[in-house]
Amino acid sequence: MEVGLMQREWVQYIKSLLNEGTLDSQYLQLLQLQDESNPTFVSEVVTLFFEDTVELLNKLCWAVSQPSVDFKKIDDHVHQLKGSSSSIGALGVKNVCITFRSACEQQSTDGCVRCLQQVQQEFYGVKEKLGYLFALEKRILDAGGSIPMDF
Repeated sequence: MEVGLMQREWVQYIKSLLNEGTLDSQYLQLLQLQDESNPTFVSEVVTLFFEDTVELLNKLCWAVSQPSVDFKKIDDHVHQLKGSSSSIGALGVKNVCITFRSACEQQSTDGCVRCLQQVQQEFYGVKEKLGYLFALEKRILDAGGSIPMDF
């Protein structure tokens, strides 16, 4: 596939992720930090987010399954997830974390379980979509192109 065509597809895909609320403008700000000297900066940062989030989700699953639920501990984990998802522009994950924190404040085990399921759904959705985006970026770079910064 021609580089120009892949670049246009990349721009359209980013726009669709913004329009559907998967990502927000923070992701665009992250992209501004990426340049020719480090063309994979964003994918490296987001990959760390993915790794950390899987660990946090495991901790949350364990915490909500305990006979005596520690809502403070759960809230601490959710607060961390909210911050990291905000920093990479994962809007859907961040928004569910806001609701999740409310369930913690209300000390609602059922609410926390529902929110955990929603966070997992949002997280794995954004992970899949960004995985596709990063694969497209790799194809663009491997073909000698650059990631467009004007959209």
